[in-house]
Amino acid sequence: MDLKNVDLLSLQTSYMKQDPTTQALCAALNSHFRQLADEVKACLILSRIDELDDAALDELAWQMHVDWYDSTAEIEIKRSLIKNAIKAHRYRGTPFAVEETVKTYFGDGEVQEWFEYGGQPYYFKVMTTNTQVNTTLLNQFLKVLNSVKNARSWLEAVEITATDEMNLYFGNVVHIADYQEIRQVV
Repeated sequence: MDLKNVDLLSLQTSYMKQDPTTQALCAALNSHFRQLADEVKACLILSRIDELDDAALDELAWQMHVDWYDSTAEIEIKRSLIKNAIKAHRYRGTPFAVEETVKTYFGDGEVQEWFEYGGQPYYFKVMTTNTQVNTTLLNQFLKVLNSVKNARSWLEAVEITATDEMNLYFGNVVHIADYQEIRQVV
């Protein structure tokens, strides 16, 4: 039922629709139901995260205990952090939480554990192909990373890989010859 378009008289029985008191009461309450629908919409915060402004997002992050939240981040990053807050709390301290943070800040990427690349124990690398990563975004990521990774793990490097297609031409020549000297005999 959509409260904005509700007509209380249409919900009544055919006998009640004929009653003048019921008709008057329904007509009076219809406008109140429409106003109530607008007020209910304001209460639905989590379903409207994409519509909220910076101040509301900051307040919501505080209420949800998003410790890794950065109020100076871009609004899309803020929204993503809040949307994933419950899942992040559940998986906090795991490589999954770190990967979700990488995806939030860099758009794509993965975490490589020390045993996957032959590094020192308890170290990991973050790999991304996003070439738009700048110093500000990286610093925000590092600040958040310390809140979601486990305490014993250490970030060794953030590697940004850029790939591009290009035409590559190469050639090879093999020359095999013998050296012969011809002399005239006199």
